[in-house]
Amino acid sequence: MTHTAASLTPARMLVVTLTLAASAVPAAATAQNVLNQPVATERPSLIQNNIRKTADTSVGALFRDTLRDFQRLPSRENAILLSLGGAAATAAHGFDQKVSTGMFKSTTLDEVLQVGEQAGGARVQLATALATYAVGRFSGHTRTSQIGSDLIRAQLMTQVMTATVKLSVGRTRPDGTQYSFPSGHSATTFATATVLQRNLGWKVGVPAYGLATYVAASRVQDKRHFLSDVTFGAAIGLVAGRTVTIGRGDTKFAMSPAAAPGGAAVQFTWLGAE
Repeated sequence: MTHTAASLTPARMLVVTLTLAASAVPAAATAQNVLNQPVATERPSLIQNNIRKTADTSVGALFRDTLRDFQRLPSRENAILLSLGGAAATAAHGFDQKVSTGMFKSTTLDEVLQVGEQAGGARVQLATALATYAVGRFSGHTRTSQIGSDLIRAQLMTQVMTATVKLSVGRTRPDGTQYSFPSGHSATTFATATVLQRNLGWKVGVPAYGLATYVAASRVQDKRHFLSDVTFGAAIGLVAGRTVTIGRGDTKFAMSPAAAPGGAAVQFTWLGAE
């Protein structure tokens, strides 16, 4: 069943996103204990270096790690992120039409943002992830192949989560086609940015998140998504990127776009200790 933008009420949107968030709550205390295992008495830098040196980046490990990622997707932090994303998307819903027909109705923006569709596409993001993994494997550079593995697994998780919500909601896009909510482009690029930030730090993370925000803006400009679509898509990307990189990085913050009167903003979310 297809739902138009008008029929996708804030109440329905909140119910859908909070249901997804509820599914991310651990079913048992043991699941949370597994997530907390990387925390040890060693300094974070020593733990990270040890992981990079001993990581198994074989193709078999890639498949095993993908299954493990979905097993540890349920967590308190992920539930918080999805809840915040759902709340932000619900707030953005009230600005959807205004932003699409007003702020993002500009020939200049068309030219500036036109690269976003290609850069944020699932094929480009996955191809880049596969290339990173292949370069690391063939060169024997464990850290590069580990980042490539993280990127691949984040993209796979993002696609599953995004498709699930798209089919559940069935929102009509601004251009009249189907499956607007959430934005897949926003999800994939924010997943990539999160993986890069957690592996390489904020010097890489800041421009990566900037590119992800650029892609999200381009989807609104192209009339392929509403502001609320890209907002929740970003939350999904953050969750996917964070899940595949548990145990790497010492960041306690995440970034995502948020609704603001007359437009959009970037918000920082405190995730607490892992």
